[in-house]
Amino acid sequence: MTSSPRWLPGERQADFSPDGIVDCVRRFREPVHVVRGQAGYEPGLGIGGHLAADGAFELLGTLPALYPEWLGDRSFNRTHGVRFPYIAGEMANGIATVASVVAMARARMLGFFGAAGLPLPAVERAVGELSRELRGTDNWGVNLIHTPGTPELEDGLVDLLLKAAVPKVSVSAYMDLTPAVVRCAVAGLRPDGRARHLFAKVSRPEVAAKFLSPAPPEILRALLERGQITRAEADLARKVPLAEDITVEADSGGHTDNRPLAVVLPAIRALRDELVRRHGYTRPIRVGAAGGLGDPAGVAAAFAAGAAYVVTGTINQLSREAGLSDAAKALLAEADLADVTMAPAADMFEYGIKVQVLRRGTMFAARAGQLYETYLACPTLDDVPDATRERIEKDILRGTFDDCWKQTRQFWLERDPAEADRAEHDPRHRMALVFRSYLGLSSRWAITGEPTRQTDYQIWCGPAIGAFNRWVAGSPLAEPAHRTVTQIALNLLEGAAVVTRAHQLRSYGVAVPDEAFAPRPRLLS
Repeated sequence: MTSSPRWLPGERQADFSPDGIVDCVRRFREPVHVVRGQAGYEPGLGIGGHLAADGAFELLGTLPALYPEWLGDRSFNRTHGVRFPYIAGEMANGIATVASVVAMARARMLGFFGAAGLPLPAVERAVGELSRELRGTDNWGVNLIHTPGTPELEDGLVDLLLKAAVPKVSVSAYMDLTPAVVRCAVAGLRPDGRARHLFAKVSRPEVAAKFLSPAPPEILRALLERGQITRAEADLARKVPLAEDITVEADSGGHTDNRPLAVVLPAIRALRDELVRRHGYTRPIRVGAAGGLGDPAGVAAAFAAGAAYVVTGTINQLSREAGLSDAAKALLAEADLADVTMAPAADMFEYGIKVQVLRRGTMFAARAGQLYETYLACPTLDDVPDATRERIEKDILRGTFDDCWKQTRQFWLERDPAEADRAEHDPRHRMALVFRSYLGLSSRWAITGEPTRQTDYQIWCGPAIGAFNRWVAGSPLAEPAHRTVTQIALNLLEGAAVVTRAHQLRSYGVAVPDEAFAPRPRLLS
């Protein structure tokens, strides 16, 4: 009969006390031994030491060292040239700034510039800065958002991304494929790889399936006929998925279906496996997680559920690099789990699409909702009842419908004259543009910190903000000066590794104290 292996302590004795076990959990970069002194007693932990036939403790198992770099899919790190499986997501209107993307890239992580909502010249300037600052690297990218009402904006942005050779593109808010997003994925395809990597942000399996499948033949034919892709690219596109990185977006800020991550992530992972078998793909397709990730427990849970990588968004608005005013950041820093709500989206107002925003300290959601209800109830601005009109002009627009239309018309004449022309001939569209002007300006006021409009700030925000604020309270990350996008990332990854180690040891029968599952932030390098 073979005797059980034994363990002999070195300089450090075995730990059976709660404090000792917590300390061992926090030393996750070292191998840890699960040991028992006497049969029938709960196991403890040992670090160091060695195996010996006459060791003082029975060895129940050994866990190797654990590193934050290893929490996700290793192919993510290799493919994208990063150290950590972590992305700082593309908060729109440039809130995810050039500085944020550069900081993430230099920390060997990945960040996306928030191009959505910005005019093309502004995006072009940002891309130029990123290309200069990060010359020779490819761990950075830019957002491409679906704009169903103005497809020419999508086309223009794709032209820019291709010309500038942007290495990564995160596509978001798509419900169906467009020629622009297919061109972005297909242009530059080679037998040995891609000119750029698409990250498709999705929240529904039916949308995920479109990006997990080869490009539709009818779109490829149209692009080929226009000379926007080559025959070789079209042939290759029939054999590969549009995207090899699928970001499952759960209950997030901005555009969201408010889905629980634990429900939608496994469903889309299973769909990925099915489509890989069906199409015979030979390269790995990764499924990452976004939405609701505001503390180490949430990040660890995402990795435990199989996420290849994680994406944060809402919480990065509190970083020093974020393109958001100090006044808006102060509102975010006070928010708790339930201080969010849904409101009409500026870019998809007429479609009834909503975004998740901060509720605490702002009247934006209620006022935007009133505008949408009026839009549904009235065919044109002239049909708005006098009492409603007076309330909207006084409390929301702070100007007459006529004055607001003049300002809105001028905006669209500079940005997209076709929209202004359409509104001149379509009174209902004119009403939509006037009401949308408030929604668009409200996010701009939050970015610039307009003091007379603080109650109208539109701040895209998910419940992760409450988890983050609770986690950092009383820690160095509670100080705005210490709250950089990389400190947030490193602390979340470090904390997720602690939580993962704690769970591993508990599954071995170790009585891991609750304290071990709640690592505190600290300044990391």
